[in-house]
Amino acid sequence: MKALVVVDYTYDFIADDGRLSCGEPGQQIEDRVAGLAESFWERGDHLVFAVDVHEENDPFHPETALFPPHNIRGTKGRALYGRLGLVYERLAIQGDNRLLWIDKTRYSAFAGTDLEIRLRERKITEVHLAGVCTDICILHTAVDAFNKGFKIVIHSGAVQSFSQSGHEWALGHFREILGADVVTGQ
Repeated sequence: MKALVVVDYTYDFIADDGRLSCGEPGQQIEDRVAGLAESFWERGDHLVFAVDVHEENDPFHPETALFPPHNIRGTKGRALYGRLGLVYERLAIQGDNRLLWIDKTRYSAFAGTDLEIRLRERKITEVHLAGVCTDICILHTAVDAFNKGFKIVIHSGAVQSFSQSGHEWALGHFREILGADVVTGQ
């Protein structure tokens, strides 16, 4: 079984006025990310939304010293961006257990969450990744997936980052160090 894990494709990470936006590069993959989600769903695969969540003024979170406040619980910044938000709303009303929402508080969607348990319950062995940021949350999620024995597929046209050099470096790392399939098509 396969699952598409869409990581952090939220207003704060994508919109021009998002609190920690990668801006235009992230906006350019909107149709690709939403299209992948729809395609996976239509094929009967699983769809996971791994969404960063922070508490306002949390002095103990390690990102507090590194980044401006972002994806604060209860703010519009945590909403899925653009077309992907519409896809999620349409699918969520179906109540199908193939659709999962995971709140994450660290770079990796596996760190401190029950993602691994939920994937294994569903007999998922292949994890496809899309979203942002290629060299941060996508990378850390991929490393954890590798260490947990999942086959990894990165959709290069559906990931993006703050810096093109970081994005390109991560794509190479996925291929050369994690043995991931880095694909351009669906």
